[in-house]
Amino acid sequence: MGARSPLRKITAVVLIALAACAGLAWAALAEFRQALDAPLALSATEHFEVPAGASAASIGKQLAARGWLKAPRIWTWYARWSGKADRLKAGFYELTPGETARTLLDEIVAGRVMLEQVTIIEGWTYRDLRRLLRGQRGVRQTLESQSDEAVMAALGSPGVHPEGQFFPDTYRFAYGTSDLEVLRVAHERMRTELAQAWAQRSPVAKIATPYEALILASIVEKESSRPDERKKIAGVYVRRLQVGMRLQADPTVIYGLGESFDGDLRTRDMHADTPYNTYARGGLPPTPIALPGREALVAASQPEVTGALFFVATGRPDGSHYFSTTLAEHNAAVKRLEVQLRSRAGAK
Repeated sequence: MGARSPLRKITAVVLIALAACAGLAWAALAEFRQALDAPLALSATEHFEVPAGASAASIGKQLAARGWLKAPRIWTWYARWSGKADRLKAGFYELTPGETARTLLDEIVAGRVMLEQVTIIEGWTYRDLRRLLRGQRGVRQTLESQSDEAVMAALGSPGVHPEGQFFPDTYRFAYGTSDLEVLRVAHERMRTELAQAWAQRSPVAKIATPYEALILASIVEKESSRPDERKKIAGVYVRRLQVGMRLQADPTVIYGLGESFDGDLRTRDMHADTPYNTYARGGLPPTPIALPGREALVAASQPEVTGALFFVATGRPDGSHYFSTTLAEHNAAVKRLEVQLRSRAGAK
């Protein structure tokens, strides 16, 4: 019995030491999990950039410097131990209250960067688009001092007028994307849409090139938002071109007036000497006057030529038009519109 007593003591000491180590290990593991799975110190949604080539350690330090991450060393060690430190994706990320260090690391590895969206409206001008991009959150400004010529050259279309060259749609992009890249995507989309519409063009269209189709489509886009009328309106303008009549399109005159147009088209404006005055000049204007959508592109490529040479608004809330083949019919339609407008004004 006496010989085993020292051994028992040693065993007891070893067991106690092991228990202490186990306790320390358990406490360390609990601390480790707490550091990874406790919510970040966020009181509101925050934005954070991971630069290209940033290491896990540098990201951890930045997060800690902002007071969001309490244990940057544990976060860095975990990123390395899990093999995720070599798979970090650069970009802007959105941190929301309740997010943990572990889920944030997973987001950066997956590249779930912040997404913004730009909506370009049919009928907008290139100037409207540039104004939108200048005020758009998440768009990195790089073109502020660039001329239109320089922008188009950077997009791979040197010498091309920018009007009409960008397809109206909603585009989603990573936060921090440059304004040039947004324009590039919209420009390539317009080239694709125009090529598809042109490939299905009708032989009755007196349109010689895809660019002429783009010009006509921009006029159609500004004349009517009704899908059922666009081909008819395109047909009116094609018919005018066929018989050598001037287009006499109000939207082209307005475009030519530029910033001087105050919203009220006057008789004197019809005599303004600009390349876009289709009352004074024959043929199509030199460039598009707006950004046309798909339906306008199709209408310009597949016009419905019925013989109608004129159209005027009906004055109805639906935005519809009267179409006429003769000037007498057109004048009668104009009188009906004037009567309706006077009646409406009197009622008010």
